[in-house]
Amino acid sequence: MPAVAAYAAPSEGAPLAPTTIERREPGPLDVVIDIAYAGICHSDIHTVRGEWGRQHYPLAPGHEIAGTVAAVGSEVTRFAIGDRVGVGCLVNSCGVCAACVRGEEQYCAGGAVGTYGATDRDGTITQGGYSRQVVVTEAFVLRIPDAIPLDRAAPLLCAGITTYSPLRHWKVGPGTRVAIVGLGGLGHMAVQLAHALGAEVTVLSQSLRKKDEGLRLGADRYLATADPETFSANRGGFDMILNTVSAPIPLDGYLGLLDTNGTLVCVGAPPEPMPLRTGALIGGRRSIAGSAIGGIAETQEMLDFCAEHGIAAEIELIDASAINDAYERVLASDVRFRFVIDVATI
Repeated sequence: MPAVAAYAAPSEGAPLAPTTIERREPGPLDVVIDIAYAGICHSDIHTVRGEWGRQHYPLAPGHEIAGTVAAVGSEVTRFAIGDRVGVGCLVNSCGVCAACVRGEEQYCAGGAVGTYGATDRDGTITQGGYSRQVVVTEAFVLRIPDAIPLDRAAPLLCAGITTYSPLRHWKVGPGTRVAIVGLGGLGHMAVQLAHALGAEVTVLSQSLRKKDEGLRLGADRYLATADPETFSANRGGFDMILNTVSAPIPLDGYLGLLDTNGTLVCVGAPPEPMPLRTGALIGGRRSIAGSAIGGIAETQEMLDFCAEHGIAAEIELIDASAINDAYERVLASDVRFRFVIDVATI
């Protein structure tokens, strides 16, 4: 295939800039996708700036991809030209380990292949969705329901599944008291999904600045963590806390908000370690856990669930020329609630 227009980081810490990247020639099981929209995830920033380890540059990030099928390989059976499709955080896995067999490719023992900055099975380095086109094997392509606009669907491929998967795994539903830490790109999806699953939903945020938006999205309560009363008045008040922020939090204090047998699940990944005293766990038989994205089947389930319940990401649509400014605004928590790139402007 010819070179594809993209925005990429030329080196660690450098601003993203227009460039071209190479895509592989499509094979018999490949789907060629014309990308229409790509969401900006906080992990894009961590990765291109080298905060999660050294990278190969130039690097085009982006794992919240929505577009349409431009071509299919001779053995592709699930997609046809013109289909509305998406690609999330994975583009390959070994396919044979226990995790892959049970549909949890994100935990592939052989190493799941990320959509960008990863070594693919053919030895090439993957490049992401800040580009006009991508080639992905059929098994890792998702169908986007007609009920969800493509631009608002893009963030579901990371922010949506990252929050849906733990909510489903810990069996959130009617009668469950769930607290969502943070109302950002992940948090605003978690609130909508937990509400649709029937839980009693509380947002825990540093301030009440986004309270009206949180309640509109489905939260029953909105509490400020800067107020010490939040921690004393709600001690033991939650069955699950879903921590969506990418900054350190005082784990001991949040664990005290859990009821006996409650679980604090972290899906945000701050670069700094977070200290923990085990007494906060032992005292209430509480647990702290982590969760990655979902597998491909669960991601499709999430997309269908969102279509059924009228859920989509709330976005700010930007031109590609605004990507670097958008990165700074993400770091300043100045976005409602996910930036999405209009890829036609690349």
